[in-house]
Amino acid sequence: MRLLAISDPHGDYTQIPALVREAEGTGKIDCVLIAGDITNFGPDELAYELLGLLEPLDCPVLAIPGNCDNRSILATLDESRAINMDGAVHTVRGVTFIGIGGSNPTPFDTAFERSEDELGAMLDDLLSRIDPGRGWVVLLSHAPPKNTLDRIPGGNAGSEALARAIGKVDLVVCGHIHEDQGEIAERGTQIVNVGQSSQGKSAIITIDEEISVQFNNV
Repeated sequence: MRLLAISDPHGDYTQIPALVREAEGTGKIDCVLIAGDITNFGPDELAYELLGLLEPLDCPVLAIPGNCDNRSILATLDESRAINMDGAVHTVRGVTFIGIGGSNPTPFDTAFERSEDELGAMLDDLLSRIDPGRGWVVLLSHAPPKNTLDRIPGGNAGSEALARAIGKVDLVVCGHIHEDQGEIAERGTQIVNVGQSSQGKSAIITIDEEISVQFNNV
């Protein structure tokens, strides 16, 4: 399975066609992951524009909101052709995806923040709903786990609750921290911050006998 993962367009989709073309040039994409901040505090309907630009890939789109999306975007995602993954479990080609949108609290009191307790409760619920005989499990979250790809000038800004997913899922796909695109592995979990798509950054992730990551930047 090959995934195109994007995050943080913040309503600026000028780089999306180029990212799609680059992804198409590497082979068939089986699923697109959108890791949040689809808009920059609205309007929610911009999600339809982004989804339209992804249509040439002709594959399922799994999406969550970010902290700069209004909570009302959840209804827009429900009505769209995308699969709203916030608090959801969904399987594509034998890979199980779980999703947590919004972010842990920030100093900026942005539109869609959740307490660490709420994030932890969502994670526990999602993990409890996974088939014990499952194959690969992917957490799609906006915020990265704490002390992973979450570095900002003032320190680490990821979620302590989401860090509890490490060792329990195979892959975490996230965004949120624009400065820290990259890939790391910790306790059997690969974490990928796919970067800011409005700056021409994304990732192609291949899940086969192992997980491999190629950053798809333009």
